[in-house]
Amino acid sequence: MINDKLGIPKATLSNWLAFIPFQPNEEVLKKVGKAKLKSALYKQNLKFEDIAKMQLEASEDVGLLSERDIFMLGIGLYMGEGAKAFEQVQITNSDPIIIKTAIMWLKTFLKLDIKNFTISIHAYPDTDLIESVNFWSRETGIPKNQFYKTIIDTRKGKLSLNKRKLPYGTISLRLKKGETAILGIKSSHRKIMGWIESATKQI
Repeated sequence: MINDKLGIPKATLSNWLAFIPFQPNEEVLKKVGKAKLKSALYKQNLKFEDIAKMQLEASEDVGLLSERDIFMLGIGLYMGEGAKAFEQVQITNSDPIIIKTAIMWLKTFLKLDIKNFTISIHAYPDTDLIESVNFWSRETGIPKNQFYKTIIDTRKGKLSLNKRKLPYGTISLRLKKGETAILGIKSSHRKIMGWIESATKQI
C-alpha cells in the first residue's frame, strides 16, 4: 500500500490525490472487476464535472477584486489566522497561499517592505529543516537571514498525527523589530485590530 511505503496516512493521501483521475492497472482490474470499475469511473466523472461546475460558478461569483475587496479579504484573513494579543503583528499558517496573501496585504495596506518581515518555522521531527527554509524563502521572497530560530515540536502526541502532513512545517510571519516602517509594531497591530472592530460592528 502507498500509505505504508511512504508512512503517510490514508486521509492525507486521499486529500492530495483528490483531483487526479483514477487510472487502474491490470492488478486493480482483476481485483475489482469490470462492473465495479465502471461504476467507480462513472462516479469519478460526476465528481470532476461537479468540481469544474462549482469552480466556474465560484469564479463568476467572485469576479474581479477591487482594492477594497482585497483590503476586506485581508481583514478576514487576519481575524482567522492573526495574533490578537500582546500587540504584535503575527500570522501563523502552513499554507503558502495564506502566507503570501498576508504578506501582500500587509505590504499594501500598512506600507511595509519585505525587509520588515521575519519568519519562524515550527517543525516536526521528520521535517527537513534545510528544505523547509529554502521552500519558505522561495515562496515568500523573504531572505534566509530574516529567518529566526526553528522550533521542533517533539511532543509525543504530535509525532504520529503530523508525520509528513506538513512537510515544510508551520510558519509564523511577524514584523521585524527595529526596522523602519511608517507605523511601529504596536501601532500596526492597533490599526489592524481597529479595522477588525470597525468591520465586525457592521455585521
